[in-house]
Amino acid sequence: QVQLVESGGGLVQAGGSLRLSCVASGRNFNTYTRGWFRQAPGKEREFVAAIRWNAGLLYYTDYADFVKGRFTISRDNAKNTWYLQMNSLKPEDTAVYYCAAGRPGKSVMVAATYETWGQGTQVTVSS
Repeated sequence: QVQLVESGGGLVQAGGSLRLSCVASGRNFNTYTRGWFRQAPGKEREFVAAIRWNAGLLYYTDYADFVKGRFTISRDNAKNTWYLQMNSLKPEDTAVYYCAAGRPGKSVMVAATYETWGQGTQVTVSS
């Protein structure tokens, strides 16, 4: 069974940090596009960050403008795991964060690109 499990969410004060983890099982996702999305109450799910692989064995990262300079996506291929380090958190970052994986070659910012999703982890930033 292919599964993604997020962890690391919680309650943090504005300016604080959290690191989210996404552990994959049932399939090796090392050559897939691996991403993070978030959804706040009453809002649509939005792209946060992604890491993608190309045939040259290089990885590229992409970020939504609102997290550039604050969030960092990384991966540990040996563990079939990817992370989202979130620094300088703001109250508007409050949302359920989802990790996702999809086949390469499609737009990383589009949710439909991703075939497999985790169940989500809540991040709450207090002011």
